[in-house]
Amino acid sequence: MERESALVLCYLDKNTMGTLPHAFSLFALILLLTSGTGADQSTKTQAIFERSTGIGAIVDTSSRIGKEEIVAMEVAKEDFYGFGNLIFLLINDSQKDTIHAALEAKDLIDTRQVQAIVGPQTWEEVSLVAEIARETQVPILSFAETAPEWATGRWPSLLQASPDKRAQMKAVAAIVQSWNWHQVIVIYEDTDSSARGVIPHLHDALREVNSQVSQFVAFSPSASSDSMSKELENIKSKQYCRVFVVHLSFKLAVRLFEMAKKMEMMQKDYVWITTDPITSLVHSINASVISSMQGILGVRSYFPKMGQDFETFNQRFSTRFSRKYPREEKKEPGIYAVQAYDAMRTIALGLDKTGSKRGGKELLENILDVDFHGLSGKVKFKNQNVAAAEIFQIVNVIGTGYNEIGYWSNGLGFSENIHENSSYDLSMIDLGQVYWPGGPRSTPRGWTALTSAKRLRIGVPSSSGYKEYVKVEGTNFSGFSIEVFKTTAASMPIFPPYEFHDFNGTYDELVEQIHLKKFDAVVGDVEIVSSRYQYAEFTNPYTETGLVLIVPARSSSKAWSFIKPFTTTMWVLISVITVYNGFVVWWIERKHCEELQGSITTQIGIMIWLSFNTLFSLNGPKLHSNLSRMSGVVWLFVALIIIQTYTANLTSMLTVQRLEPTIPSVEELLNSNAKVGYCTGSYMERYLPEVLKFKSENMRYFRSAESYAEGFRDKNISAAFLGTPYAKIFLAKYCNSFIQIGPTYKIGGFGFVRSLAHIY
Repeated sequence: MERESALVLCYLDKNTMGTLPHAFSLFALILLLTSGTGADQSTKTQAIFERSTGIGAIVDTSSRIGKEEIVAMEVAKEDFYGFGNLIFLLINDSQKDTIHAALEAKDLIDTRQVQAIVGPQTWEEVSLVAEIARETQVPILSFAETAPEWATGRWPSLLQASPDKRAQMKAVAAIVQSWNWHQVIVIYEDTDSSARGVIPHLHDALREVNSQVSQFVAFSPSASSDSMSKELENIKSKQYCRVFVVHLSFKLAVRLFEMAKKMEMMQKDYVWITTDPITSLVHSINASVISSMQGILGVRSYFPKMGQDFETFNQRFSTRFSRKYPREEKKEPGIYAVQAYDAMRTIALGLDKTGSKRGGKELLENILDVDFHGLSGKVKFKNQNVAAAEIFQIVNVIGTGYNEIGYWSNGLGFSENIHENSSYDLSMIDLGQVYWPGGPRSTPRGWTALTSAKRLRIGVPSSSGYKEYVKVEGTNFSGFSIEVFKTTAASMPIFPPYEFHDFNGTYDELVEQIHLKKFDAVVGDVEIVSSRYQYAEFTNPYTETGLVLIVPARSSSKAWSFIKPFTTTMWVLISVITVYNGFVVWWIERKHCEELQGSITTQIGIMIWLSFNTLFSLNGPKLHSNLSRMSGVVWLFVALIIIQTYTANLTSMLTVQRLEPTIPSVEELLNSNAKVGYCTGSYMERYLPEVLKFKSENMRYFRSAESYAEGFRDKNISAAFLGTPYAKIFLAKYCNSFIQIGPTYKIGGFGFVRSLAHIY
C-alpha cells in the first residue's frame, strides 16, 4: 500500500484541504483504493496513477502576488478536476531568490516529474528555470513582465503567459502628453527585465510624444534606505523636473513613497505616475500604506470584472483567500490572480488533448493551439507569447482607496468606459477630475524653478573664424548660433538656468569636454559628425547640411560669344534642318524652274542657296508648287522662334557677367595634385583623405573667410572645402572671385551638443 499512500498524500497536499469538492474526491479515491482484493487494488491504483497529472508552481509565497496566484491556482484545480485527469498541484516557494527558484524547478522536473510549471515572476528566475527545462521540454508558463525576443529561440518550451508590459509604456506616454509635460524622471528597478526590456520602450514612447527623460534613477531590489534617501534628496535639490514615472516592485515602491512623503515630495506641483506591478496591486494596499500614496496616477492591466464566470471566481477566491490569509485586509482578486487561473486552464485544456502521461513536446504543441476567452481576456499564443494587451485602466489613489478614472486603448486613446459605442480622445483631460499630490484642483506644472539648482555649463568655441555664427568677446557671447539657442530655450515651457563658457581648442576637443563632464552642453558652429557621437549626442541640425567645393572663378571670353547662345548640338541640328529644308524645296521646284537645273555642282550650290535664302524669305512669287510654299511657311515659323531665342540669349550673355571655374571638378583637383584648404575642425583632416582621397600633404587649414581669400591670392591653395553655412558667407563676401562647383557632400550640418548621460 506504499504507492497508494503516496498517491493519496500527493493528492491531499496542504493547499487543497478543506474544500467540499475535494472532500468528495478524496472519499471516492479512498473507497476505490480500499475495495476489492490486493490484485484489484493494484490494478485500480495503477489506473488512477496513470490518470493523475502533476502541475508545478514556483511563486514567492510571502508576496501579495504570490498569495493571489496560489489561491487562484487552487480554485482552478477544483474547476478543472473534471477534465479527465486527476490534477495535483505542487507549489514551491522561490523565497525571492533566483538560485533557489532554479533548484525548486529542478526538483519539480526531475523528482516530482510534473508536466508543466507555472509562475516564475521575474525574468531572472524564468531564464534559469527555462534552461533547466530545456532538455525535457516541460512547458514553462512565465509571468515575467517581459522577455527578450531571442528567448523563444533558445527555449522552445518557454511561454509568456502574461501580456508584455512594454505596451503599457505607450499609455504612460499618452498621459504625459495629455498634460503637456516635456520632461520626466524615470525611477526603475535595476533588473534585466526592466533595464533591457521595459525602460527603453518607455524612453522611445516618450520621445514619440515630444517628451524626454531628464534623468534615469535605478534602485537595486535590496536598496538601503540611506541610498534611496540620498537619491531623492539629490533629485529634489538639483532637478527642476517634478514629473516621476515609477516602475518598481511593490515592496520597493512602498518604501519609496513613504520616504518621498517624509521628504515632502508628495505635495503640490509633484506628479507621480506608476505602472505594473504597483498599480495592479493598489486594490490590496492597506490604509497605513496608502496614506503615503495620495494623488498617485497609475496605469494597470485591464481585465473585465463582469459576467457569471468572474462573479463565481470572485466569490470563491475571496472566501478561500480570507481563510488562507486572515491577516490580509483586502481579499479582492487582481490581474495576477486571473492570469494564474487562466494559466491553469490553459494547461488543463492541453492535457485534455494530450493525456496525463504524455507531456513534453506534445503537451507544448497543444498548449500553443489553445484559444479561449479567459478571466484576464483572450488567451491565444503567437510566437510563444500570449496576445498583447491593448487596453489599460487609469486609476487615481485618493483617501483610503482609489478612483477608476477611465481607460486607454492602443490606437484609439482615452475613454470613460469600454463598450462598442465608447467615444475616444487623445487626451485624458476630459475623463474627470484628478486628485493630485497635495490635493490641488489645478494641474501641476510638472516643474519648479530651483534657486539652488545647478546651472548648466555650456561650452562655446572661442576659436570660430566665422563671427556671424559665434562671436566671443570676454563674457559677451553673440552670433547666429547663440541667438538660435537662446530663442529655443526661451520658447520651451521649462528650461534650467545656464551659463556660457568659452573654450579655446579644436571642435573635437570641445565635444569631448562633455564626456569629461567639464560641460553639460555645447553651443556653436559644431558640425554633426558620426565620430563625435562617442562623446555626446546632437540635436537636429539647425542649418543647411552639406560640404561643398569652392574654386576661383574667371570671366568668360567674349571673342566667340556670338556662338554661345546655343550649344554645339543645337547649332548642328539647326544646320541639318536648314539644309534639309533647302533640299526639299529644290526637289519640288526643280521640274518647274529651269534655273534649278544644270550640272551637279550647279544644283548643289543652288540647293545650299535655297536653304539659307528660305531662312529669311518665303520667296512666294518664285515658288511654283503649293508643297514647296507649305514647306517654306513651316520653316519660316521655326526660323522665327530660333532667331528670337538666339537674340534673347545673346543679349543676356552680353549684359550679365558670367563666371567660369578655373578647376572644373574634384577629379581634376586630385589628378593635378593641387593643394586644398579646409576648416571647421579636425574631423576634416580625416574626411578629406579617407573619403575623398586627398593627400594629407596637400591639405591646408584656414580659420576664416578672410584667410581663405588670402590663401587663394597667395597661390597657397587651388580650391577649398567648406560647410554649406560657411560657403554662403564666403561667397556673399567674394561673389565676383569665387564659385561653387561639383556635388554637395552630405555632412550633418550644425547642431547643439548635449550629454549622453540622460539617454538610456
